[in-house]
Amino acid sequence: MSPASLTTAGILLVTVPTIAFGGATLLRAIGSRAPGYLDNPVRRGLWRAGHAHAGVLVLFSLVAMLYVDQAALPEGVRTLARVLIVAAPILMPLGFFLSVVRPSDTRPSKLIWLTFLGGASFAVGTLILGLGLLFR
Repeated sequence: MSPASLTTAGILLVTVPTIAFGGATLLRAIGSRAPGYLDNPVRRGLWRAGHAHAGVLVLFSLVAMLYVDQAALPEGVRTLARVLIVAAPILMPLGFFLSVVRPSDTRPSKLIWLTFLGGASFAVGTLILGLGLLFR
C-alpha cells in the first residue's frame, strides 16, 4: 500500500473506538430507559441508522483503500477517490446524529442533508475507484 493509503487507513482505524463508544451509548440509553431515546421513534431510528452506517462505511472504506493503489488512475484522482470514500463514513452518521440532537426533536433538522452529501461522496468515490479498476 502507498503511504497515502496507509495514512488514510490509519485515520479510519482511529475512528473505530468512537463507533464502539457510540454503540455503548446506545446500549446505555436503552438499558437506563433514558428519556428522549426510547420514547422518541424518530431520534431512535436516526441514531440507530447513524451508528450502523458508521460501522459499515468504515469497514467498506478500509477495504477500498486496498484497491485504490491498484487502480489505473492519476495520483490526483486517486487522492480524490480516497477523500470521497472516507468522507462518507463521517458525513452520513453526522447527518443522522446532528439532525436530532435534542431529545425533544421529532423531526430531523436541515443537518439531515449531510447524509445526502455523504451518500453522494460515497457514490462518486466508489464509481471513480471502480472505473479505475475496470480500465487498468
